[in-house]
Amino acid sequence: MLAAIDLEQEILELKRQMNAVILAHYYQDSEIQDLADFVGDSLQLSQKAAGVSAEVIVFCGVLFMAETAKILNPQKLVLLPDLSAGCSLADGCPAHLFRPFCECYPDHVVISYINCNVEIKALSDIICTSSNAEAIIRQIPADQPIIFAPDQHLGRYLIKKTGRDMKLWPGSCIVHEMFSERELVRLIERHPGAMVLAHPECQENILRHADYIGSTTGILKYAEQSPAREFIVATESGILHQMEKACPGKTFIVAPGEAGCSCSQCPHMKKNTLEKLYLCLRDRTPEITINEELRLRALQPIQRMLQMSQRLFKEGQTTHSDRSA
Repeated sequence: MLAAIDLEQEILELKRQMNAVILAHYYQDSEIQDLADFVGDSLQLSQKAAGVSAEVIVFCGVLFMAETAKILNPQKLVLLPDLSAGCSLADGCPAHLFRPFCECYPDHVVISYINCNVEIKALSDIICTSSNAEAIIRQIPADQPIIFAPDQHLGRYLIKKTGRDMKLWPGSCIVHEMFSERELVRLIERHPGAMVLAHPECQENILRHADYIGSTTGILKYAEQSPAREFIVATESGILHQMEKACPGKTFIVAPGEAGCSCSQCPHMKKNTLEKLYLCLRDRTPEITINEELRLRALQPIQRMLQMSQRLFKEGQTTHSDRSA
């Protein structure tokens, strides 16, 4: 352990000296969220990373997020507090298996969820996030077949929403797959006035009980705008910090796993700590490095996503669903 120092002040001072920006995902611990210059979901963080002027980007998230920042900022120093902070979706879709999968469907356009590593991005035609996936798929011509990877549950949700018959890679998120329908129903019975908000990475048996299905940002905005006072939230529990800050007086309950397990915490996201953030800034490591040829191939589908998303947001389109839709 470090000697007794004021970690928050040391982090802020190092950030100033280095001309650094701290980007944090909603699933980070609350103390890291409160120190960050910007907190958001994968799409927002990608957009932010594409436009930062700071010399150093410290990404408090998981490896694929920091890789995305480096892809967009090859000349900047990109740091990740814990290099072992991975992702079950990214880990479950390795390039040496995904490449032959895609070769089986040579006429398909490959749309990959941003929760994948740089090699998978380089094999893709378009990247998407849960915020923009439905709208991006709707821009693809109806006669163009699609491969969607790596999240099969998000893929099935998108098939249902868009009517597109996509080929799915069989990946899943260890957090969103662990919510228990039986326990959720029991919780709904105990809180009959609560709205159920769910991320589309959840399995269909969870989504069928949701009043709202959307990205992490969508869930946050829905809670802010809803007149309801109580919500059951089926996504990683880190988002509750921002929900409670944005909605004082409203109650948020994490959706349960089997036997009440605390399955809603991502073990990879929680690897980043204030101490590791401090050491990362102090020592300028772990640094994200990517081969330039690979980076350029991965950049193209990300740029397509950002361009398509920019058009969509200008037009006021969003990606969400509720029971009344």
